[in-house]
Amino acid sequence: MSSIKLFESKQIRTVWNEFDQKWYFSVQDVVQLLTDTTDVKDYIKKMKKRDSVLNSNWGTICPLLEMIAADGKKRKVQAANANGLLRIIQSIPSPKAEPFKLWLAKVGSERLEEIENPELATQRTRELYKASTTAIVKTKNPKGFVQNKSVAKQGGTIAGDARKALELKTGEKIVSEDNYLPENKEIKEFKK
Repeated sequence: MSSIKLFESKQIRTVWNEFDQKWYFSVQDVVQLLTDTTDVKDYIKKMKKRDSVLNSNWGTICPLLEMIAADGKKRKVQAANANGLLRIIQSIPSPKAEPFKLWLAKVGSERLEEIENPELATQRTRELYKASTTAIVKTKNPKGFVQNKSVAKQGGTIAGDARKALELKTGEKIVSEDNYLPENKEIKEFKK
């Protein structure tokens, strides 16, 4: 399955890779978009010379996949999945690439913080629960306890799925014996 994606009203050729179960994007289309170069092949060649690590992994990052060319025929082009594409964008010294680089830095920083302090991941899950539930409430406009309970469960499912995905990705539990603080078993009564 192949298609065209639009970014800033420019076309980016894409193809779904059944083997990887991932979308792949035309590297030339993305580099052209972010650099406004007149010779995208030459730009990629120079970019690979500047970044020896990228160059040594180029074949792995950018396999050749069939996509529809401008003449309507299928041709093998260098393509990258989202991970590979983000790696390539890191090597593009262009103001158009900066928003992607800043976003990558932010996401990377957040993940490092979560590794150092797993409670942050739990807090973000709670925030996701609240945001998800609020968004569902705004769109569904539930009435009464039963409908609100259903919406709360939907928001909890979204947050729970995000927690499970993070645990799967990192290989670590968000809440463990090492980072979980049990509630104080002593019940305190308030004085009137």
